Parts: sequence; C-alpha cells; structure tokens
Amino acid sequence: QVQLVESGGGLVQPGGSLRLSCAASTNILGFSITGWYRQAPGKERELVASISGRGVTIYDDSVKGRFTISRDNAKNTVYLQMNSLKPEDTAVYYCNTKGMGFDYWGQGTQVAVSS
Repeated sequence: QVQLVESGGGLVQPGGSLRLSCAASTNILGFSITGWYRQAPGKERELVASISGRGVTIYDDSVKGRFTISRDNAKNTVYLQMNSLKPEDTAVYYCNTKGMGFDYWGQGTQVAVSS
C-alpha cells in the first residue's frame, strides 16, 4: 500500500503564492501519472495539473501560467507551485497517483485564498 501525504496548504491573500507537496511512501511517482486535484464546496473534484513518469505536464486552462507541477524523484515528491492565487482557487487539494493496477489518493490539504 502506497501512502501519499500532502502538505503546504493554508490561508493566503489574493495574488499570493503557496507550494503544495505530495510525498509518496515508496519510489512510485516516476512510474505513474501524478495529478493534483481540487474540490471546492458544492463542486465536483477537478484535475488541476498532472505529470507523467516521463515528465509530460498537463494543466487545466484555469491555472495555466500560474501553477507549475514538478517532481523530485530523489525525494519521491511531487510539487504544485501556485502563484497569483485567486479566491476561486479556494478548495481542498488532493494528490493522486495512478498506473498499471494502482490508484492512490492523499488525504487532502486545504487552500484558502481570501483578503
């Protein structure tokens, strides 16, 4: 069983930045597709950004140019750098990694953007 632990959430003012981390308990992130999802109250969970084992990245249009997903294989960690945050970015952010025969989720970390 792989455990994913997210961290880095918090309260930030509009225009501010946060960096989320997703640490895996095993060396799996380089062999899977890892994504950051978010779920705002009353809304469906949505994909924000993903990175493949080969490093190919995909972003939702709403975060392009503001968010950057990256991976540190030595630390078994995927990051989400979030800049120019907006109130509409407020949500619980979840890390997910999936591959052949597995699909794991973290517990989530709250991000709140408010003045």
